[in-house]
Amino acid sequence: MKRFRYLIMAGLFAGAFVYLTSVAKSRFLPVSGSLSDTPLFQEAKVSGAGLNTDELNNIDIYKQARTSTVNISSTVYRRGWFSELIPSRETGSGFVIDGEKGLILTNNHVLAGSQKIVVTFSDQSKYDAEVLAKDPANDLGLLRITPRKKLPFLRLGESEGLQVGQKVLAIGNPFGLDGTLTTGIISSLNRTIRDENNRELEGMVQTDAAINPGNSGGPLLDSQGSVIGINTAIYGPGGNIGIGFAMPVAKAKLMLTEYRAGKSFKRPFFGVQTILVSGEWAEALRLPPDGGLLVQSVQRGTAAERAGIKGPREFVVIGNYEVGVGGDLIMAIDGKPCEARDAIASALTKKRAGDVMELTVFRGGRTAKITVTLGEAPDDSQ
Repeated sequence: MKRFRYLIMAGLFAGAFVYLTSVAKSRFLPVSGSLSDTPLFQEAKVSGAGLNTDELNNIDIYKQARTSTVNISSTVYRRGWFSELIPSRETGSGFVIDGEKGLILTNNHVLAGSQKIVVTFSDQSKYDAEVLAKDPANDLGLLRITPRKKLPFLRLGESEGLQVGQKVLAIGNPFGLDGTLTTGIISSLNRTIRDENNRELEGMVQTDAAINPGNSGGPLLDSQGSVIGINTAIYGPGGNIGIGFAMPVAKAKLMLTEYRAGKSFKRPFFGVQTILVSGEWAEALRLPPDGGLLVQSVQRGTAAERAGIKGPREFVVIGNYEVGVGGDLIMAIDGKPCEARDAIASALTKKRAGDVMELTVFRGGRTAKITVTLGEAPDDSQ
């Protein structure tokens, strides 16, 4: 009986040995080689290191734009309790637009009140800077440094034709963390907000790309790496909450044109308040169904008054709104239909004080063309 048990056990051991040295060999890893040599781990390695097209685009733009984006620190001397001068440092961002001349775009509020401005690049090289031009009404500023070598620079793109939903990238130095990249989309266009001095900033690009303190003055880029805006503000106190704003690059181009012509930039001013009416509203007011901007008030002494733009004769209540009626309906500006409430602000981004704007106006049952020579924004708007 014992011999029989021994025979059975010997058979089991022999079977196990055959299994381990033949069948199981194909199911377990070889002793030589590594995990990465097997198909399973090769596939995992590729998918872990692989980058999709959008990620590669982000990386390429960051590599190109980071070296052109700078940190700007400005020293402001303020009076203490005992009238002593105390230096305080404000920080922001900017970006090079001319590598040979050392021209840098930023926000005006980054430079406000500064006595000394220092620009720091990503390689930690530092330059003293001088202010060449300011456009406080659009929160823009232009600096110049004396470069020790030709500097990398960013291309200025176009802010006309931007689309809600298109991808944007913001680069800056939030909280002193230089070279920070955030991405998002354009959330809205032609926004009007108020800055910390209660000044209206018109025609702004709204984005959900994170913009925090220190990002001010940095570039907002499209997927080609071109500058389409200058990061300007965040909505609400503290840090980013998903609502940031950038000044469209078209306004910076106007300031640059004025500077190169040896002039200081003068913000154009029209001088009306309007509401957008169309469809049923327009028909209810006996206006053309295509509608337009119905003038609600005309500011005295402005280009609008000088051009003879008419305000309302009376006010009526439509739904829950009081509307001034009997005034001019502005149907088009320079041949472009007024289909948005920001149509005037959008048109002014391409103008400067002294430029001419042609209006198509509906008045008294007839359509007429009116030419307006734009005035200069009042001092409290500068």
